[in-house]
Amino acid sequence: MVPPGAMTGWDFFCALLGCAADSRRVGTQFLRPQSFGSMLTLFHHPFCPHSRFIRLALAEHGLEHRVIEERVWERREEFLMLNPAAATPVLVAEGYPPVPGAATIAEFLDETSGAQLHERRLMPVEIGQRIEVRRLAAWFNEKFFAEVSGPLVMERVFKRHMTLEQGGGPPDTESMRAARQNIRYHLAYIGWLVQTRDWLAGDRLSLADLAAAAHISVADYLGDVPWNDDEAAKNWYARVKSRPAFRTILADTLAGLPPAKNYADLDF
Repeated sequence: MVPPGAMTGWDFFCALLGCAADSRRVGTQFLRPQSFGSMLTLFHHPFCPHSRFIRLALAEHGLEHRVIEERVWERREEFLMLNPAAATPVLVAEGYPPVPGAATIAEFLDETSGAQLHERRLMPVEIGQRIEVRRLAAWFNEKFFAEVSGPLVMERVFKRHMTLEQGGGPPDTESMRAARQNIRYHLAYIGWLVQTRDWLAGDRLSLADLAAAAHISVADYLGDVPWNDDEAAKNWYARVKSRPAFRTILADTLAGLPPAKNYADLDF
């Protein structure tokens, strides 16, 4: 609840939007109308895996939204007022405080519009199943990010745009080597899961699949996924990236760093 007289996240966002929109790439995702009073706005970076997770979740929910690219290393004052942690993603919705962080946003989307998906709901109703979805989503948003997607994106993408004072500079080859080694056991774990389940957490697509696919997608763009290591994991990822929600992810490009050959190939 917002205290009387307090500025909501939407009010504050509307006050600063002119400044933010002038200096950030702004886009609108298509999709059907949704239940919020006005369009959702997602502050993100196209190669932030947590942002990609939320973009997928929004698309699967069918929620119309606009995206504003945020370069968190610039530490813009306006963005810090939305999220003092200076991290993407941040979702702004009318009538609510700013919603920071991938896990919090995913729960917010389920609480506010998940029931409308009925059998396609990304968070199961049964408590035990919800625990498994949360466990696996955290595995990829935390563990995979720390060991694989975070180092790869930092060294190969973000550092290209950061000054030395912001942490930029030559990529750390040892960090990249470790990430490329670590991804192998994560792929093996995915392969093991989907050999006994239709999807990572059970019989239906869930937030766990979206989180895993989002983090893998940035490594895949960079050509750092050894798909020949595990056929089951490869087939699972092909199913996820063939979904309509993945189209905007596969359309992301980075100037001076083209995607790997099979990045947007639905059949690898």
